[in-house]
Amino acid sequence: MTMASPQNAKSQEPERRPLRVLLLGATGTAGQATLSALLEQGHRVTCFVRARQDGGQNRPACFAAETFAAATFRYGDVTNAASLKHDGFKGETFDALVSCLASRSGAPEDAWAIDYKAHADALKLAKAAGVKQFVLLSAICVQKPRLAFQHAKLAFEKELIDSGLTYSIVRPTALFKSLSGQIERLRKGKSFLVFGDGTLTACKPISDSDLGHFLARCLVDESLHNRILPIGGPEPAITPKQQGEILFALLNQTPRFTHIPIGLVNAIVKTLAALGRFSPALARKAEFARIAQYYATESMLVLNPATGTYDAEATPSTGTQHISQFYARQITSTQAVDLAEHAMF
Repeated sequence: MTMASPQNAKSQEPERRPLRVLLLGATGTAGQATLSALLEQGHRVTCFVRARQDGGQNRPACFAAETFAAATFRYGDVTNAASLKHDGFKGETFDALVSCLASRSGAPEDAWAIDYKAHADALKLAKAAGVKQFVLLSAICVQKPRLAFQHAKLAFEKELIDSGLTYSIVRPTALFKSLSGQIERLRKGKSFLVFGDGTLTACKPISDSDLGHFLARCLVDESLHNRILPIGGPEPAITPKQQGEILFALLNQTPRFTHIPIGLVNAIVKTLAALGRFSPALARKAEFARIAQYYATESMLVLNPATGTYDAEATPSTGTQHISQFYARQITSTQAVDLAEHAMF
């Protein structure tokens, strides 16, 4: 397998032909952006989404906009191979499968059910349905795996690479949404929380829209085929401290930071891990603490395997949208950001 250094996702796009695409994970923000980009390119897209509890088949509310009118929606359970086969593929053929599917919590059982098994089932069914190409949204943090969801993602990445299908494995750095958890804190006049001095880690944040366009481009750009593709946004890498400074400036506030010692985080992880041997609930909390510890100490940039250090210059960039623009929109919006699995504080 090889790593590629993609160029700007929206420039010099190759000539396209419409493809029939099955999209998984369409209801997430990255999935919605990817669906929009696929339709913009003229592809015929079928989205397999979670069935409503009342059995209704109405289009999910997040797809009410005219932008999504051309998409087809099918309903079922992506963790059930039979449902995916009968409700999703329905015995039909597709040119490509695009997956933005990811576990919401990162807990081991969730990770192996979604990040691995649901994808493995989808891959088997895709091959039976004549699919020749698979575009997978993964994560850059799998370069240095310590957590259950990272191992689950890597296990499926290997199966995809060995499958014989044309593949593109896209590993984005931090998404804008994942860096928005403290906007409400600052609106209330509170300090910005950072681990250590706030400069221990860095990332090149990418917007949902730029990521969606890049994923869609993977279908038609042969230079992105059979590649693992780390990708970040268009601006230089920024640290958590710089993220806070951007927010304070937009809010016209004097910067105030609260520094959380890494030693404290490590102690919490060790304590919960020890207690988790006797309590499933505490074991689950220990995993969440390990996730927080990981993101507090590891950058979301390309890892240089020779030096073991993260390299901002080696992390490819794409798109046009900057995190400061996103922050400005969120600050003026009357609707709070739905952080879901991205919430940390």
